[in-house]
Amino acid sequence: MYKIDLNSDIGESFGAYRMGDDAAVMDAVTSANVACGFHAGDPLVMNKTIKNCAAKGVAVGAHPGYPDLVGFGRRNMKCTPEEEYADCLYQIGALSAFCRANGLTLQHVKPHGAMYNQAAKDPELAKAIARAVKDSGENVILMGLANSEFEKAAKEIGIPFAAEAFADRGYMPDGSLVPRSQPGAIIHDVDEAAKRVVRMVTEGKVEAVDGTVINFRPQSICMHGDTPEAVEMAKTVRRELEAAGVKVTDLKEVVLG
Repeated sequence: MYKIDLNSDIGESFGAYRMGDDAAVMDAVTSANVACGFHAGDPLVMNKTIKNCAAKGVAVGAHPGYPDLVGFGRRNMKCTPEEEYADCLYQIGALSAFCRANGLTLQHVKPHGAMYNQAAKDPELAKAIARAVKDSGENVILMGLANSEFEKAAKEIGIPFAAEAFADRGYMPDGSLVPRSQPGAIIHDVDEAAKRVVRMVTEGKVEAVDGTVINFRPQSICMHGDTPEAVEMAKTVRRELEAAGVKVTDLKEVVLG
């Protein structure tokens, strides 16, 4: 039987600003990537989000990003590996403390936005993030783009790795994500996204924007929580996966058995 984790980026509200319908999205996913205050989120939102995860049985991951609230962490920054390590460890540590306070253990770490995309292609940044994950606790999983520098870094540093694919993002022929500034970056059609995900999980294939077929075996599928169709997409993807005989479960079961 195929197994897959479904994750979503949540806890991205901060102060007076509200983003996404976290509670509804959490009904369909098995793991949550919780913003840690740099690109989005704040301490109150972090604590509330983790309480909701505990109540709904959703596993928690840290979602560290660049210190860029205005740009939502989606603007590239020129950081040294030392800065990347420190920024990640700082954010992971904060979220881990909220997990402990609510009786949970941090399951994984998934970088956000520009940090994710830059490190996926930069071996030194990927290794800096992997070191932060290793130093944050035992058996914490690094989640990153399938067939990227994250996987190589996790193997070198000696930490568990989870290959991630995206339900609502377009792919370039090299397996990277289509930049958000280009056509085909975001998939809004819920049924199309669900069909793509079922193929990813059962066949290990996805079609890039130019028609190239990319081969990979994802262990987790991301569905962004801040798009208008996020809730419908999350529910549809889960329904179609289960209809195809796929077991939807949390990341630790998929990766560590």
